[in-house]
Amino acid sequence: MSEPTPTTRGTALSDRPAETSALRTLVDRTRGPRRGVERALRAVSRAGWVVLGLGALALVAGRRLGWLELVVLGGVLGTTFLTALAFTLGRHPYAVTLALSDRRVVVGERAMAGVTVRNRAPRSVLPARVELPVGRTQVGFHLPGLPAGGDHEEIFAIPTSRRSVIQVGPVRTVRGDPLGLMRRGVVWGEPQELYVHPRTVPLSSSAAGFIHDLEGRPTRDITSADLSFHALREYVPGDDRRHVHWRTSARTGTLMVRQFEETRRSHLVVAMSRNARDYGEEEEFEVAVSTLGSLALAAMREDKDLTTLTTHETLRAVTPGQYLDSLTRLELGDGPSGVVSMAHQVSRDVERASLVVLVCGSTVTPGDLRAAGAVLPIDARAFAVQVVTGARTAVHSVGVVTVLTIGELAELRRGFRRAERR
Repeated sequence: MSEPTPTTRGTALSDRPAETSALRTLVDRTRGPRRGVERALRAVSRAGWVVLGLGALALVAGRRLGWLELVVLGGVLGTTFLTALAFTLGRHPYAVTLALSDRRVVVGERAMAGVTVRNRAPRSVLPARVELPVGRTQVGFHLPGLPAGGDHEEIFAIPTSRRSVIQVGPVRTVRGDPLGLMRRGVVWGEPQELYVHPRTVPLSSSAAGFIHDLEGRPTRDITSADLSFHALREYVPGDDRRHVHWRTSARTGTLMVRQFEETRRSHLVVAMSRNARDYGEEEEFEVAVSTLGSLALAAMREDKDLTTLTTHETLRAVTPGQYLDSLTRLELGDGPSGVVSMAHQVSRDVERASLVVLVCGSTVTPGDLRAAGAVLPIDARAFAVQVVTGARTAVHSVGVVTVLTIGELAELRRGFRRAERR
């Protein structure tokens, strides 16, 4: 065999770059359609693949066996698959907006959301479907065909019957065939959170048993300067002359100064159990969370020092809205901690507590409450709110703890008034 001449070999090599360039051009020009087909194939459901497989099998079997019926069946199934594929082709030239009427509502209040879809394309688009998750449910509605620049808005209500954080979205536009053989969707934006706050009731200072701060709370500690007068004593070098009691000094002939009891700013501590074993049913826990929120909001409104905690964490009380957000996320948990452990934590972490309120459910025993009261700070007044579904409002004492039993949140205000009179 004769070897190619140098001229022939050079011509063959020079043709290869031209072929490569043409191939690249073809690949570039078909990239868009190929991506569309790839996306459509990824959107094929199991039913779609079954239809395609049965159609191909029927065609092959019909041609080999000479059965016209199988050939027709294969053709019908293949045509159905191609028709479903055509439904999924095309872009989603939309601008989608999800808006909530309010980001924070109270249990039972009306909450609305709206989805607006606008066609950004210079031509009309075919109908589609809009879907979005709302909590654990799925909301969907039909999106009609839109002209160029046209838009469509859907408004729907969000159920708020339970305290929770509801995730709304993201919105998804979906194209698919009526038989469900194919579905292709595009996700728009990020999900939004709706806080469904617990119910609360307004409490006045007297109803909650709070201590007014005008003069503070007197203690047994003696100081040379405060608001609560205690006694007179002889002057010693270094005493503030402003506290000299001149009338007594003139009568006794000895310089006398006032002596005061140290006063303490009232500090409310509300501790709630989050253990499932401390509640007879879930509704008791919901009333307990509402009780915690009612007491904390009353303290915030009157600018009281406040500490709130549960068996699992300490809750920060920055603003009422943020505090209710944190209450919205509370759930029943497990663990060895209970009211006694919370009392130990209060004694350890809140040294100047003046009023401690323990919130728990029906399964907490009087022995637990008595043990909790025994470890609370000795200068602190001890309350307990025990939620017992169906029970009448009652006030009784267990050791040093004044126990208020309520059956529902509406009884909280009246119950504290009764407890305050004891």
